[in-house]
Amino acid sequence: MRKTVFLSFLLFGLTALAQTSSDRGYIVKVGDTAPDFSMKLTDGRDVKLSELRGKIVMLQFTASWCSVCRKEMPFIERDIWLRHKDNPNFVLMAVDRAEPLETVLKFVETTGITYPIGLDPGADIFALYAQRESGITRNVIVDKTGKIVMLTRLYNGEEFTKMTELIEALLK
Repeated sequence: MRKTVFLSFLLFGLTALAQTSSDRGYIVKVGDTAPDFSMKLTDGRDVKLSELRGKIVMLQFTASWCSVCRKEMPFIERDIWLRHKDNPNFVLMAVDRAEPLETVLKFVETTGITYPIGLDPGADIFALYAQRESGITRNVIVDKTGKIVMLTRLYNGEEFTKMTELIEALLK
């Protein structure tokens, strides 16, 4: 009996480890300094990640063709953005993967999101965080020191709740 429980626990742990590394396609990990980048937002402003040190930053990698992104975005809007958008210590930015401005603007209109979205025309920003051929949606939470504190992949309600709780805790 004990051996069966131990083997089940070991298998669960190895499965979780595999899902958090290779299956998710990330090339960064929790504890790493978030790779720096510059990006143009749809409103024309330029942003550089390293200039946001001292703030909690959420990056949402997305694209208009991603059905899971479209599923997750209303939750990000309601549960994270609308709750924290006026907090000067919080920044949320979507990073749109390899689409032109016109497509991204239509995407914003159809989803109804109001949080900032930036352009990643060649998916080069995406490739700093994940294997270029891996999929989206994915979120990266960066703490005030510039360290990655959480990585998500796809939309999972339980994981999303943990992410919102982490953001809340980091902002206290």
